[in-house]
This record gives sequence, C-alpha cells and structure tokens, in this order.
Amino acid sequence: MNHQDFTEVAFNGVHGRDEFRRVHVAEKVINLLTASIDLSPMVIDGDWGTGKTEFCHKLMNKFRDDHPNYRLLYIDAFQADHADNPLLTLLSGVISLLPEGNEKNALRNKAMPVIRFAAAAVGKAVVSHVLRQNADDLMGGLEENIQDAADQAIDASVKALLKDHEDAQKNIQALQAALANITKNNPIVIFIDELDRCRPDFAVQILEVIKHTFNTKGLQFVLVTNTRQLKAAINHRYGTQVNAQRYLDKFLKFSFRLPEFIIEQNGNSDNKLLAASKHFALMLDKSEILKETHLKNTNLAIHIFCKDLIEINNLSLREVETFVKHLEIYNILCNGLNAKTKSGYLFLRIIGVFAFCFHPEASQAIAKRIADADRLMVMFNVTELPDIRSKKFQQSHIQDVAIIIAQDSAINSQKYTPSANQTEEVKYWNECRNRYFQDNWGLIEHTHTPIRQAIHCLQFGEL
Repeated sequence: MNHQDFTEVAFNGVHGRDEFRRVHVAEKVINLLTASIDLSPMVIDGDWGTGKTEFCHKLMNKFRDDHPNYRLLYIDAFQADHADNPLLTLLSGVISLLPEGNEKNALRNKAMPVIRFAAAAVGKAVVSHVLRQNADDLMGGLEENIQDAADQAIDASVKALLKDHEDAQKNIQALQAALANITKNNPIVIFIDELDRCRPDFAVQILEVIKHTFNTKGLQFVLVTNTRQLKAAINHRYGTQVNAQRYLDKFLKFSFRLPEFIIEQNGNSDNKLLAASKHFALMLDKSEILKETHLKNTNLAIHIFCKDLIEINNLSLREVETFVKHLEIYNILCNGLNAKTKSGYLFLRIIGVFAFCFHPEASQAIAKRIADADRLMVMFNVTELPDIRSKKFQQSHIQDVAIIIAQDSAINSQKYTPSANQTEEVKYWNECRNRYFQDNWGLIEHTHTPIRQAIHCLQFGEL
C-alpha cells in the first residue's frame, strides 16, 4: 500500500474503510494484547505490499477508541535505523508518551545511564579488540616488558568493561522498575513497523534490546514485519549456519499472518475472495483513466482474465496497484484497452502490460521474438498441453489464450501443440484461435504481435 498519513484511518466511521474485512482480525489482536497472557513480542507477519502498515494504523486507532487507558506508540524502524541506536529510539519513544512532570523526568533520569553504557561499551569493545590484535602482532618481535604493557592495557580495558557491565545491569533493573511503575495504570503497547526493510544488524539489535532491556510487565511490543526477511537478516548477521527460526523463537512469543483472503459476508469459508482481487476491483472503480474500458465490470471476461492473472501470480496489494498504474499508462499512451476492441486482442495486450511489470525476462524475449514457451507459461501456471478429454478439464479464457501463445513461441512450442493425428485436440485449439482472434480483418497472424506492441508502447517506442 502507498505510504500516507494514517492519523485518521480507521475500519469504521467517517474516514473508515474495511475493504478486506480485517476489523475482526484487529479485534482479536486487541483482545490478546489486553488479556493477562504474555504474548510480547507479537508478530504481524505478511509479505511486502499486503497492507500491513495500513492495518497497523487502523488497529492502533481502534485500540485507542476501545481502551483509552492504554498508551500506544508507533515506530517506523526503517526511518530510525540511520540513528544506529535502537535503545535510544525505543526509550525516547516511550518518554515521548508521558506528559511533562515528575514521572517523565524520573524515567529520563533512569534511562540516561543505560543509554550511556550502550554507547560507551561499543567504543571500549573496539579498543579492547584493537589492543589484542596489536599485542598478537607484537608477540615474539619485541621485549617482554612491551608485551606485558600491552597485556596490562587489555586487562584494564576488560576490567573496565566488566565493571561497567555490572553497573549497567543495576541501571537496567532500575529502568525496568521505573517502566513497570509507569505502566501499572497505563499499559504501553509499542508497534514497530518496517523491521524487514532495515539494515540486518539494526533489525537484530532491536530484537535483542526488546528482550534484554524492555522485558517489563505492562509494556508490550507488536512487530509488523515479513518474517522471511527477518530470518534473512539474522543469517546475514550471524551466518547461514545459524538456524534463524530457532533464534527467532527465543525472542518472539506469538506470530500470525495477516489474512490474504476475505471471507464472504455470509460466513462461508469455501467462498473466499483473494484480497488482491478485491483490491483490483476497488482500484478500477477509482480510476478515471480506465472508466471507459470494460475492465471495471467484474462480470465481463476482461476483468475475470485480469483477476485470474493476479491470483495465479499471487500478487500483493502493492503489486496490484503497480499493475493498475501500468494499465492506466498503457491506455494513455496507446488507447489499447478501448472497449470496442475484441476481447482476445485485449487479453494479449494485458499480457504484454503484465509481462512488462512482473516478468521482465519474458517481456524481453517476446520483444526479441525468441520467447520460450516453458518460461512464458510460468506466468499462467501451465506446464503442459491440457487433456481436453479428461473429466477434470475446465475451460477458461486464461488457459486457452496461454496455450495459443505457447504454440506461437519460438522455443518449446511443440510441447503445447497437438500432433496431426490428435484430430479432436487440433479441432479444439483451432476453434479457440478463431473464437478469440478472428475479426473483420481475418485471423491474427501471430499472437505475440499485440503482446510485443504493448511492451513496445510502455517502452515509449513508436508503433
């Protein structure tokens, strides 16, 4: 979803919208966060572009309305990672929640020694490492008294670190006690978003700071992230030999994926709509550029064809927005989605736009007239010529068009073309070709031509 000001966004009310019917998910999250069970840190997991950020803000606004005694904090970790100090980011955020007065001043005073230690420890650890490296280099090459001096310097540095660590533990305990006192009547929930977009070391540091510094009753964390990317960050920092899932299990108490489906209002779980398909329809409703096309009519073949492409390729909400934007661009440049155009040609042009957006290698191959049928069919989740005699065979626009495109490909076309003695199959695919691509000017010569023209148009080429 596009980043925007989410201050007023909500599931209901004047500014409310809940296209994907996620308010019930939010209610369950709030019930868990306000129960006596310890589920912090909780993770709202989802792939990029699935609407996690907007859901997070809607959830927070509903949370504030339902439980005004809770203090809620939103942190964009991606914007904060330039500071390279997650402890300072979190503590300053908590302090900002408090009104001016004794409570705020007391927490600030307890926080300062902890922050100072975190900053100083890094510097001292580096000094100790450098001294040790230098001492190792000097071994055997200089007098013993110089070696002793280096060892003494290292020992002094280590002792200082140990003393500071002992003091730090006391300071952290004092800070935790202050936080527990503050959250006794006004619990705090901190939502950390965009963790998967941070530098790997910063993302891991945030997890470690939460566990070791903010393990306090009345203070909870909700991480809004892509867990797969978070695992990659852990392996980036500690090496691929580390089991990232087991490492995460030490930090995270509960995780759930943001639903990618919408349950129909009748509650029938067998009649699910993919959220991306719903988002596609909503985007088309808002588009002034595409209003004269047949795309927005959900009952027509052209809309169903696009919806199938979206679902087969498992597009995220953000990718749906990209797709619609490119359809708009194409229509502005070429008027290629004109409602008077035969549906078969529209299918091919839409495939050109889709390939340009999400399958650049296939797009380039089509443009160069060297398309490999096997690679093209990935776009349609087709792996072989379907058996039209099978009871399981179901005709669909997307399958019909995909096979005809495969048959016209420069490479591996024979795999999707029936042999001459398969008379029923030959007849079926010839009829499909005529049905989709026969018009007043005759039968299309090559189905890749309209696809290639759409790609060329988006590349600002002359048609």
